[in-house]
Amino acid sequence: MQRIFFGPYGVRAGWRIAMWCGGVFFLLTLLGAGVMAAGVRPSFGAQVAVELAAAVLAGWGMLRLVDRRPIGALGFAADPEAARDAGIGFALGAAAIGLAGGVLAVAGTARWVADGGSTTEYVAALAQGLVFFAVAAAAEEALFRGYAFQALVQGIGAWPALLLSSALFALGHARNPAVDAVALANIFLAGVMLGAAYLRTRSLWFCTALHLGWNWTMSALLDFPVSGLTRDTPLYNEVSIGPRWLTGGDFGPEAGIAATVVILALAALILLWPGLRESARMRALRPLVDDRLGTGSLVEVPA
Repeated sequence: MQRIFFGPYGVRAGWRIAMWCGGVFFLLTLLGAGVMAAGVRPSFGAQVAVELAAAVLAGWGMLRLVDRRPIGALGFAADPEAARDAGIGFALGAAAIGLAGGVLAVAGTARWVADGGSTTEYVAALAQGLVFFAVAAAAEEALFRGYAFQALVQGIGAWPALLLSSALFALGHARNPAVDAVALANIFLAGVMLGAAYLRTRSLWFCTALHLGWNWTMSALLDFPVSGLTRDTPLYNEVSIGPRWLTGGDFGPEAGIAATVVILALAALILLWPGLRESARMRALRPLVDDRLGTGSLVEVPA
């Protein structure tokens, strides 16, 4: 019985992940009921906000009550380098999808035509999109690179955890509009890239900003669909022409080969860039993954 429930890091990762999932489910139910009782109109934005709160609160609870670590060890720490991490992450995400959009424009498969609206409406749409995609990105990072992923890395190692969590990340988008095999493959690769981003920095600020920069630039600035979901940008509309394997069609660039190349290039940069590192503050908070990998590494520390 001791071996079934306990391992070298205390309660085994599988049991802790199950406890976290139970906590998330309980909090989703509780917070969802609270939102409805408050008279908040059901919306996708409210849903992702509840998911973010549930995933983060359950992770904090597990860290404090089971792992006996500070809540900042989850990755959303009050770290002096958080602003730096977020700025670099946002810039990388925006530049990467901007490059993919530029390739499509040069290839003649993406163009932008005039649309109605005013400058005031355009600025408001950019601001609203930034808030919406920030909450959505933070929710997905807390769910897929938060406590469960970190405990999994501690339990089975970095690369098995990366592959498994990325498969679940792709599966989570399997019912999106206009999804196909290329889209799911790219989302899987994006999951590996985002997981590697966390493991290089131990910062969910960095991962969230990277995710945000990609999605916000793709939708609000370039007016592409994001994983099959569309938001209207005033003043202009994007029109895709050409084969789906290149443009991604109605799913957006994430279902095209241009995005595949960019995601792979961004993953390589994240893995190889010496400037990406775990801060001294994060190291002092003892993230779960440091037990298995040491500090600032994706390679398991020998026993």
